[in-house]
Formats: sequence, structure tokens, C-alpha cells
Amino acid sequence: MVVPADRPNVVLRGLGECPADVLIADDRANGTPKPGGGTWGTSGSASVTVSGAGFTARNLTFANLFDEAAHPEITNRQAVAVLTRADRLVFEHVRFLGNQDTLYLNTPDVATASRAYLRNCLIEGDVDVIFGRGTAVLDRCELRSLTRGSTTNNGYVTAASTDRAVPYGFLVSRSRLTGTAEPGTVSLGRPWHPGNDPAAAPSTVIRESWLGAHVRPGTPWSDFGTWPWRDARYAEYANVGPGAGAGPDRPQLTADEAARLTRRAWLAGADGWDPVR
Repeated sequence: MVVPADRPNVVLRGLGECPADVLIADDRANGTPKPGGGTWGTSGSASVTVSGAGFTARNLTFANLFDEAAHPEITNRQAVAVLTRADRLVFEHVRFLGNQDTLYLNTPDVATASRAYLRNCLIEGDVDVIFGRGTAVLDRCELRSLTRGSTTNNGYVTAASTDRAVPYGFLVSRSRLTGTAEPGTVSLGRPWHPGNDPAAAPSTVIRESWLGAHVRPGTPWSDFGTWPWRDARYAEYANVGPGAGAGPDRPQLTADEAARLTRRAWLAGADGWDPVR
């Protein structure tokens, strides 16, 4: 399913009693062969691509049903449920289901900032569950990390690739980080530099949220190849739960920074957009 750029302000509303009652899904991965030759690639794997500004989705489920176990011959297993490339998007009471690369929050190009507000949503996956260079607030959401059966590394919740010129990447606020992954095996994020782009300065803040025991203790952020997490714009603030903590490898916002980096400020931009409720 594609919402093209010349179709702004599209609204999808599930008419069931809960988001599980309406499912929009596909089942291809990066390495899945295309009918005309080649493979789909990560962006092409998306079950839904949103390029129209002002898009809204409520009370439904987006999923990529690619079965990793059934396709051992496919090694590039990125399988996107939703890819966004537009500004002023709202997702409310929506489920995003997948494994690797579930939710791709992107922009039309590096120089363009694109904003999304997700409220009371569930985002589920394992490796780089939420990724891209978009600007987004995840408000009162559940970020569920699935196990990959490892006792050491079950993936990364985020992989922002925010451009250095863009002030804000991902803000996770008043949310719950849950999962089936083993204790201490999931990183909060790693800094993605697409094509080893040095202009990326990934930005992720997790604040006033509950972190489960699956989150790595001590150093919950991870390097991405040669790109160190310490060079990214990462921070936490007032988190609780068995996966929360403080220390030299857990950068924290100051009280003044926390007062300034609100959900509304994160999304306002030059036009004062305010979808926060």
C-alpha cells in the first residue's frame, strides 16, 4: 500500500473494537526476490509507504509478516511494516508489527525535516525496531523487544540517523519498553550513518518511561560499526523500572534541558505544529 505525495491528508481509521481487528500487511524482506529480477531492498520491503503529508492512522495494525525461519536462504532480513517520507503525520492506537526494521521514520531527502506523532501505539520487533532520519515523538507507547534467542545480543530499540542540521530525532516519552528478550540483552539504540554519512548525528531521548529488565545495564547504548554511540545525541531522563539506571555511560538530561525538550517543542518546527493531546 502506498500513500503518494500528491494525496495529502489521507485518514485511515479502523472500524473494529481494537487495533487488532484491522490488519494491513505484506510479507517481503530486503532480500526477497522481485518478480522482474533483483530484490526489494529495505525501503521496497515496506508493507505501507506514506509519502503524503498530513496522513493520519487510528485503531488498526500495520505489519510485515515476513517469516525469517521459513526463508533461511534470505540473509538480508530487513522487513519494514511502515515507511514514512512525509511531514505532520499522526498515528494513534496503532500497532506496528515486524522483526528487523519494523518502523522506518524517514524524510523525502536529507535536507528536509519530517515530523510524526505516535500516541498510545505498540511498536514490536528486534533489530533497529524504529529507525531513520525523521523527527518523531512516541507518546505513551509500548516498545516491545522480541527475543532472537541470544543470551548476549537481542537487538536495538532504535537506530536514528538524524542529520546534523536537524535539531531533533526520536523522543520516547511516558512510554513502556517491554519485551520477551532475555535480561540485559537489548540496547536502547545505535547510531545509524547511512552509507557511512558523516553528516548524520543521530538523536534519541528516552524520558519518564518504564524500562524492562531486557535493557542492557551499565551501557545501554551501542556503537554501530565504526560509529561510536558517544558521538550521537543520546540522553535519558527520569526513567524507572528494572532497566533504568544512571552512570557515566547513561547520559542524562539536566532539569533545564528536560523542561525545554517537551513533546510540543520537539514537534513545533517553524509552523508551530501541535498534535499533542
